[in-house]
Amino acid sequence: MPETVPDPFAERAPALSVVVHGRNVQDHLPALLDSLDAHPLTGVEVIVAAVGDWAREVAERHAPAFTVLPLPDGAGDAAARSAGAARARGRWLHFVHAKDGVPVGAPPAVAAHTGTLPDTVDVLLLDHVRSSWRASGLPSPDGPRLARAGRADLALDDRAALLRLTPLLGSRVLRAGFWRAHERLLTTEDEPFAAYAALLLADRVACLPHPAYEDRRLRHESLPPPTPAQRYALVDRYEALLGLAAGRTAVHGVLYDLMVRDCLHTFARAGMPDDVAREFFHRASVTARRHRPEGLRHPAGLEGVRRSLLEEGAYGKYRALQSANHARRGVRSAVRTGRHRAGTRLRTLQYRGALARPVDPHLAVFSAYWNRGVACNPAAIAAKLAELAPSVHPVWVVTAAGAALLPPGTDHVVPGTRRYWEVLARAKYLVNNVNFPDAVVKRPGAVHLQTHHGTPLKRMGLDQLPYPAAAHGLDFQALLERVDKWDYSVSANSHSTRMWQRAYPSRHISLDHGYPRNDVYYTAGPAEVRAARARLGIAPGRRAVLYAPTHRDYEAGWTPRLDLAALADRLGEDTVLLVRAHYFYDGAASPPAPLAGLRRTGRLVDVSSYEPVEELCLAADALVTDYSSIMFDYANLDRPIVVHADDWETYRTTRGVYFDLMAEAPGPVARSQAELTEILTTDAWHDARAAKARTAFRRRFCEYDDGHAAERVVRRVFLGEDERTLPPVLPIEDRTPAPSPEEARAS
Repeated sequence: MPETVPDPFAERAPALSVVVHGRNVQDHLPALLDSLDAHPLTGVEVIVAAVGDWAREVAERHAPAFTVLPLPDGAGDAAARSAGAARARGRWLHFVHAKDGVPVGAPPAVAAHTGTLPDTVDVLLLDHVRSSWRASGLPSPDGPRLARAGRADLALDDRAALLRLTPLLGSRVLRAGFWRAHERLLTTEDEPFAAYAALLLADRVACLPHPAYEDRRLRHESLPPPTPAQRYALVDRYEALLGLAAGRTAVHGVLYDLMVRDCLHTFARAGMPDDVAREFFHRASVTARRHRPEGLRHPAGLEGVRRSLLEEGAYGKYRALQSANHARRGVRSAVRTGRHRAGTRLRTLQYRGALARPVDPHLAVFSAYWNRGVACNPAAIAAKLAELAPSVHPVWVVTAAGAALLPPGTDHVVPGTRRYWEVLARAKYLVNNVNFPDAVVKRPGAVHLQTHHGTPLKRMGLDQLPYPAAAHGLDFQALLERVDKWDYSVSANSHSTRMWQRAYPSRHISLDHGYPRNDVYYTAGPAEVRAARARLGIAPGRRAVLYAPTHRDYEAGWTPRLDLAALADRLGEDTVLLVRAHYFYDGAASPPAPLAGLRRTGRLVDVSSYEPVEELCLAADALVTDYSSIMFDYANLDRPIVVHADDWETYRTTRGVYFDLMAEAPGPVARSQAELTEILTTDAWHDARAAKARTAFRRRFCEYDDGHAAERVVRRVFLGEDERTLPPVLPIEDRTPAPSPEEARAS
């Protein structure tokens, strides 16, 4: 055998270590790691310091190509950076936050460039692009400054203007030896401080005026509001940085200007309580006077006046100046807006009058499916509320047409009426499975509870932006303004919790309590199952198959995807098809003559208008669906589910999905009617293989549903109980679903 020659490059240290660090914030980490994994990384290693289970699960999909360091949920960004750097073998370190991105091809290019730098260079400065939910890849303001600096290495004191670059640690690549020498100072949760400090501590820096980092700006409304201590920390940051710049005139002057600018900008933001604002202004004023460069001249105009007032500590005068400016802007805005139409003025006056009255702590407003009636999670919560907190009075918002279908004695209002605006204005609790109108004001002391109405397979919220068929006609800014009113968001499983964080980035609290509407799948007994079948006219001993397809954004109306007459004929006399069209449509299409005949024989029942849908599920022996969220609810019953996916590729491409249903289906998958018929006429619909797939599906998507979801929600939201005192979610092995129709008949 020929002698094996060792590869002289096998153990060579990489030029660059990319240290990805942090939590999987709003599910941005998968795109970052996918982009890094999609192209060769010559001279580059990737280390993922993954904070929390979600980040770990995402990172481990890329092992062993990347080194994964699982860190506990409470680990901060600074600890994650240090842990990643400790495992790094590269001569240079590039810290990339898990929420951000890296342009295609950037790591190898950066690695190659570091090889051209002399050993005296400690920091390589990069350009970056900016992204938000609105747009991606926007150029940064840093490019021109980097270009003017050129590619030659230099000392910061010779070009202090580089301190005006955006303070992103991700736009600085640090020599590993430099990082280790200053790790104690650079390891901080204040990333802008670390970004500035890296420049101040470096002997020499170099510039690469090409975008090699993507700064993803999260919505301000999705971040926790800063505490007073965090606001004051801005002043402390500059106090420390100015200490590092002592004796360096040019550097000190730029830092001072940045400090005053940032302090005035922070002070101008709305939402800072007066006592905090006064203390912040005082601290900023003291620091400004202490570090004011000798001979400094203020700029002309209003900006110069602001800076003078800050240095004087003239809080009252500064507030008066702000008020005068706000008043002038208000007058200009009113002139631009013009007069409202008479109807809008009347509604506004009525609503404003009601808003002036106190919030009623014993009033709750409920709505479901755009005011269709008493249904879904809001209905289950209202029922449990009557049991646990009868002092809270529920009022349902229902359309005029739907009012006649309400249960007797249901207090309700019709949209647009005077009482409608009164209850919306005064209710402490507003519960909905969609959203209330944009005009509804979020009052202090009011609680908005978003229950949702399904587990997301298809893309939702902001995730619809790349899919024109789904996004057509949506005003995403208005959507986010509605989302910002939520206090709580109900979730049935961790998948939903994570996707809601991604699709609806805001500050709402996730209630990982299960879907209240699914409680009945654990509380119903044999009598309830038999009664549901009797109401539908299903004779004992007949198999009932519920067929519930979903809406398709790329179709104008409901297009039956099955020849139901032919299917019913093949299934035989002993099977009843329950057909339910999606609620976006008025009902199933008018049947041809053979289908009408099947209806007369009771072998096909149109249940498109039947409520509640939970009764249909209790009555059915099996579910046939495509991509409808009903599959996640029905799985709680641990009964057979068959997926009919004849247009999966089209649906996935036009609507967008969060996971591959074909790989994680709750049972057998049919890609045609012939395959569906074969499954339903053999044992494939309920054999051991189908049961195994269903068990895996239930473990993932029925995670929090155990029959006590409504109780947990009511105790937490309406009774104010601590989450730790609520009934714990039962392990899935300890849950007993409602009996199947066969079991109910036998009992």
